[in-house]
Amino acid sequence: MKWLYKKATALLVAYYAHMLEYRAEIFLWALSGSLPIILMGVWIKASQNSDFGLNSADFARYFFSVFLVRQFTSIWVIWEFEREVVEGKLSFRLLQPLDPVWHHVAQHLAEKMTRIPLVILFSGLFFLLYPDAIWLPSWQDILLSIGAVVMAFILRFLIQYTFAMLAFWTERASAIQQFWYLFYLFFSGMIAPLEVFPTNMRAILEWTPFPYLIHLPAVLLIGLPTNFVRSSFIILGWSILFFILNRLLWRKGLKHYSGMGA
Repeated sequence: MKWLYKKATALLVAYYAHMLEYRAEIFLWALSGSLPIILMGVWIKASQNSDFGLNSADFARYFFSVFLVRQFTSIWVIWEFEREVVEGKLSFRLLQPLDPVWHHVAQHLAEKMTRIPLVILFSGLFFLLYPDAIWLPSWQDILLSIGAVVMAFILRFLIQYTFAMLAFWTERASAIQQFWYLFYLFFSGMIAPLEVFPTNMRAILEWTPFPYLIHLPAVLLIGLPTNFVRSSFIILGWSILFFILNRLLWRKGLKHYSGMGA
């Protein structure tokens, strides 16, 4: 276990130092995730004229929670992996006694650590502008939300890294991710809380991975009722499915990999 700890620490420290060099760019990345804040204004205005089951404060808290969740679940591994395969840089990773995926995992975790001060800054600014949205989540809600964020990060990473395996056969694997993003955008709860969706549609979406990538952590943080245990098992099922598919594509892809792209 000691060697594992040393490797993990070395990777995290190295990538954290690397991310600090690009802290100005990371600030812009964090700011680019402000779409939920824009949509919050739209839904607050709509809630004043219609009955959605949520009031203005609920919408403000929900979309702020969505903003927080997105800060810690953003994934870009497909673009990095695609570039490594197309440019042949994956060959150098394969020479190391370490699965290349751990470089990407450490890079993502280090980037999330760099975002923490920015998230605190944005949170203070948000509550300064919207004092009516201030609320104090219980410790249980906070812990469950953090757990849901961790599971959402793992699931989204597995999904995107699985799509990235297609880079062994095509130079535009990221196009698959862009198509997937359309469904993610509408069904994850980023555009609107799933509570405003028709009941039949919600019943179907509950068996897909989309609601658990944003909606679940957000509603847990603001204290809306949800079945955490059931959701956790669904996340686990999708995670296992994509992990198995990822390993199969990885083994087949390595046989197809030429060192100079697919």
